[in-house]
Amino acid sequence: MKAAVWHGLKDIRVEDVELRALREDEVKVRVAWAGICGSDLHEYEEGPVFVPVDAKADLTGEVAPLTMGHEFAGVIEEVGSKVTNFKVGDRVVVNPTLTYRKKHEEVDRFDGFNFIGLHGNGGFAKYANVPETNIHRLADNLTLQDGALVEPMAVAVQAVKDSGVELGDTVAVFGAGPIGLLTIIAAKASGASKIIVLDLSDNRLEKAKELGATHVINSGKEEPVQAVRAIAPDGVDVSFEVAGVAPTFKQAIDVTKPKGNMMIISIFARPIEWNPIQLINTGVNVLSSIVYTPSTFQRTIDAMSTGQLNPQGIITSQIVLDDIVDKGFEALTNDKTQSKILVELSGEK
Repeated sequence: MKAAVWHGLKDIRVEDVELRALREDEVKVRVAWAGICGSDLHEYEEGPVFVPVDAKADLTGEVAPLTMGHEFAGVIEEVGSKVTNFKVGDRVVVNPTLTYRKKHEEVDRFDGFNFIGLHGNGGFAKYANVPETNIHRLADNLTLQDGALVEPMAVAVQAVKDSGVELGDTVAVFGAGPIGLLTIIAAKASGASKIIVLDLSDNRLEKAKELGATHVINSGKEEPVQAVRAIAPDGVDVSFEVAGVAPTFKQAIDVTKPKGNMMIISIFARPIEWNPIQLINTGVNVLSSIVYTPSTFQRTIDAMSTGQLNPQGIITSQIVLDDIVDKGFEALTNDKTQSKILVELSGEK
């Protein structure tokens, strides 16, 4: 079958691969749609970040070269002999997080933490074999394209939950990439009254306004901290760092009120220099969030089904697998009007 395979830095190839044998506790998913994630882009531009390149891939047992893709949905084509909760023909979305599953889910997501599509073969392919425990049914009123948005939406939902956003809070979001945009949607759904978004791209800021931002600031044209403080003089209740660079890390702290929360969602590709005295002087709490619990993943599906969450507006392009490098990874690298690019596999609705 054809798949997009990561071989190394700036080296993703669409080539024929053989799907390994289905294990007894897995389902074979006929992939319909898959999204390109910022984490995928990190692997393309700066990798290996997550992709294992030796035999230390402890939970998947797979190493590079491997098939990428962890934001995907499809239809079950085959079930393993010990699968009991799903059947052939079920429309499903994949929770790609692999953990040891030995602790409470709020802790378990930090225990082990491997990813289908980053640490092992994923969904940029015609088929993907996935453990039954990582499958969720897609609500009948959601399309399989919607299903490909569940995973990144769940990242934002979990981060907003972990940050403690409450009804009436003022928040600032540093970075209007896909996860930043989804954070706007999640924060609005949680009751934020003011959502201030900062980015260097006017196109992305315009998209942020479409999705619920009440204020937008171009950080290249205005001093970010002063601009936020003009809107929230005492500081925002919660800030979200979704850019992954040192300046926004520090600015996100500086715009947050004493005892407020600064939440890190972004993946930092390299270390930054930072003096923790910034916290002593400001009284800000720095938090972090990664992925989501299974409960949050399911609640994200439910909230999308009821219309409480509508992430479809972040889609900017739909491409075919053969074009995933030029019209996918390269487009996301060079064209800041792009946000979420979906890759069509079977194309089923």
